[in-house]
Amino acid sequence: MTARRRLGFGFSPCPNDTFAFWAAVHGVEAVGDLALDPVLADIETLNQRAIAGADALPVTKLSLPALARVVDRYAVLPAGAALGFGCGPLVVCRDDAALQRLDDLATARVAIPGRFTTAFLLLSSFAPPPRECVAMPFDRVMPAVASGACDAGLVIHEGRFTHAAHGLRALADLGVLWERTTDGPLPLGVIAARRDLDAGVVRDLGELLRRSVAAARRAPELPRAYVRAHAQELATEVCDRHIALYVNDFTEALGDRGRRAIEALLARGRNSGLLPAGPSPFREDA
Repeated sequence: MTARRRLGFGFSPCPNDTFAFWAAVHGVEAVGDLALDPVLADIETLNQRAIAGADALPVTKLSLPALARVVDRYAVLPAGAALGFGCGPLVVCRDDAALQRLDDLATARVAIPGRFTTAFLLLSSFAPPPRECVAMPFDRVMPAVASGACDAGLVIHEGRFTHAAHGLRALADLGVLWERTTDGPLPLGVIAARRDLDAGVVRDLGELLRRSVAAARRAPELPRAYVRAHAQELATEVCDRHIALYVNDFTEALGDRGRRAIEALLARGRNSGLLPAGPSPFREDA
């Protein structure tokens, strides 16, 4: 029997990722001799691991600001991205807060899910600098705002669906602001492979992830147990809405429009001085 080439693959335990990559990490779909070993972690943890460089994963999910900082070492794969319309991060505050618009954040203490997240890049792009930003795991942002520890919060993932249950209201939808500005989809996160991998391996990785996403969309009941095992306290209905929003045609294949959206967000960040300059995020030989 031919030995499998095993590669560590970092992605989040959020429903969209466990749904999309179930078939790839369980060997349901296979391409060549590749086998992926899942490393599940919060997106900011994955961002920081890639940026630190030590023990860097061969394949990992990255937010766009993290990608900008490691683009000399990682290139975007053509499948697996979280990218689309109506899926952007929200700025939320308590129902009784005096905050009414993004400009009001200049005097606010804002909870954020990490300084390398796409959400924080968008906040920095569309709002004045808050009085203070407090970085914390994404699942602590809403409780921090609800308790009064922070005046506002930057919520991602299922926070779009659950913030009202915490007594919070949306102050702004940063995804909508992006869509109005660019008339294109918002790239939240991508799957990237190390540039020192052979071009053939990178091509196989892209195809494996494409097949994995397609398999889950074809038979969504199959990855359900894996999704539920990592969804913690999320209700099934919230998981389903999460998957429906974040797993789409762009996840299966970026295509030209997806590539342009990634390039546009990187360019906006670079031109405004929020992101470092760097080469194309794509590897044309793979």
